[in-house]
Amino acid sequence: MTDIVLLPGDGIGPEIVKSVCTILDKAGADLCYHTYDIGQTSYDNCGKLIPEETLEAIKKYKVALKGPVTTPVGKGFRSVNVNLRLAFDLYVNLRPAYSIQNISKYKNVDIVTVRENTEDLYIGEEHEIENGFEAIKRITIPATDRIIRYAFEYAKNNNRKKVTCIHKANILKNSDGLFLKRFKEIALEYPEITPDDKIIDNMCMQLVMYPEKYDVLVAPNLYGDIISDLIAGLVGGLGLVPGANLGTDVAIFEAVHGSAPDIAGKGIANPIALLQAACMMLEHIGKNDIAKKITNAILKTLNNGQSLTKDLGGSATTLELTNAIISNL
Repeated sequence: MTDIVLLPGDGIGPEIVKSVCTILDKAGADLCYHTYDIGQTSYDNCGKLIPEETLEAIKKYKVALKGPVTTPVGKGFRSVNVNLRLAFDLYVNLRPAYSIQNISKYKNVDIVTVRENTEDLYIGEEHEIENGFEAIKRITIPATDRIIRYAFEYAKNNNRKKVTCIHKANILKNSDGLFLKRFKEIALEYPEITPDDKIIDNMCMQLVMYPEKYDVLVAPNLYGDIISDLIAGLVGGLGLVPGANLGTDVAIFEAVHGSAPDIAGKGIANPIALLQAACMMLEHIGKNDIAKKITNAILKTLNNGQSLTKDLGGSATTLELTNAIISNL
């Protein structure tokens, strides 16, 4: 049995976490869950978005499955996700997305976004100036090198043929210029992989018009956040797309969507994105066969078009979708 930290979060988080754990157990994942509060639930209980005992548990067990969380708006709090990424130096945000028959608007998408997770505008450093504010965009060589090298290593190890660097170096000549310069230099170490680069605005257009041309994308933090959501739209929405936050020692797996408090408690939330993230987690801990078994059940459920939640064009409840996936295991 493998120990993992379970972070139900808030909003629809507890509902979809319960669904995912039920499916994991039925599939024989053999996991031991250590459950801790995080986000709005934790703040309501103890006044902290991330309690110390939660951080200590993640540090101890190394692997966590996290439901969506709410960060209170307008109260001076940094995002829970950003805090976790910085606390454990989770420098890689990995988001795979692929077309699904009968669901996706585009039939030829198979893209992995490798997003730098610790720098760029996401550091949230702002200061007041006359009549407004300035935000700091931080790009450094160490963080840039390790994310670009991760993207090329991922491509090499997963039989991917092309890595595209996303930037705005035509305007941000020093910061994004550094990111592009290091990309071109590191690409020389991987002659078997085709390097490519695109300016962020052009990249968005290219993804809508010719998504089949792209394979692995590597990007600074903000661009990676934007394009990964765009790609999710190509394949059926945020309810289908997982994410992994990876560091040297710790890995946290999550759905990329938010906590959706407007539908919390109604029993209609879609658990598939978090379930896909759980499959990434299973692969991370060496349970590849179970991950494949669950993935096949997800695809069978989606392809037959039955028991789908509202965001997927159906009218099923969370429980009905959960049971459908279990029946297809």
